[in-house]
Amino acid sequence: MALHPHRALFALDPERAHGTALAALARWDALGAPLAGAMPRLETRVAGLRFPNPVGLAAGLDKDARAAGGLFALGFGAVEVGTLTPLPQAGNPRPRLFRLVEDRAIVNRMGFNNGGLRAGVARAAAARRRGGMLGINVGANKDAADRVADYVAGVAAAAPVADYVTINVSSPNTPGLRDLQEGPALADLLARCAAARGATPLFLKVAPDLTPAQVDGIARAVIEARTDALIVGNTTVSRPPLRARDAGEAGGLSGAPLRTLASERLRDFRVATGGALPLVAVGGIDGGAEAYARIRAGASLVQIYSALIYEGPGLARRTVAQLAALLARDGFADVAAAVGTQR
Repeated sequence: MALHPHRALFALDPERAHGTALAALARWDALGAPLAGAMPRLETRVAGLRFPNPVGLAAGLDKDARAAGGLFALGFGAVEVGTLTPLPQAGNPRPRLFRLVEDRAIVNRMGFNNGGLRAGVARAAAARRRGGMLGINVGANKDAADRVADYVAGVAAAAPVADYVTINVSSPNTPGLRDLQEGPALADLLARCAAARGATPLFLKVAPDLTPAQVDGIARAVIEARTDALIVGNTTVSRPPLRARDAGEAGGLSGAPLRTLASERLRDFRVATGGALPLVAVGGIDGGAEAYARIRAGASLVQIYSALIYEGPGLARRTVAQLAALLARDGFADVAAAVGTQR
């Protein structure tokens, strides 16, 4: 997926452009200097980890940890690679990735395409972190006989390498996967993964397409399991009004049209958890103003992905600078002081 609206890249098939962008980022790791400097006001601690800034890259862009070092160089405080599954899998048939340019959005039905846990974790271990936090996002193979066992294997393999591990049960593109977000299945998943993670913080990533009862159930489960943070959320299967030709394609919608739903779900989880664990906001964040709004709504960290396609590779640096200015304007000494201050 292209990282800037250059005509040559936008003329390519989206998945081919994605590969081209990752190759460029891998080269940037070798040749480039970081685009964002340290800003002490933005340092924040979550799950015992020191994030140099709260602006992270969401999983999905660098599924196989091929360009993590280059992504850190863009100025992200955290880079989350994956989703990695125990066995390599091709994912869903192409085409499976669609740009909705008029809506500044993306639809994907990739299906956890990746080269497998072993190779991805090895590359992640070699990534140059430049002071940021490395997350590894793990999932289950589509045809797994025991999907929870796949998650346990992923957590066990990733934990020695990652600063934190994310259990991803929120993709809409693996049939039945979101069923693990509820009831006894979620409690069992969290307990078994907690036993496999050692001392490495464990995050859970959930979908935005949840009922109030599901929100409450997830909140109870993560608090009882002492999960370290909750990522809210992933792409949506809902469709707000859209203009682009490919708006009707099946898959998960991300980007600007997700902003309202993602913001609402963040607020729901802030209420449901009572601030008892950190929340990570994802969905429709395209700069410092929106990042600041999510922090004040209850997020300790934010993540970006689709906006990179439309805003370009300088987005992390700009977002960090804008966020620092907004915190200073409103008299907040640091990020933690601003979390949850807007009801």
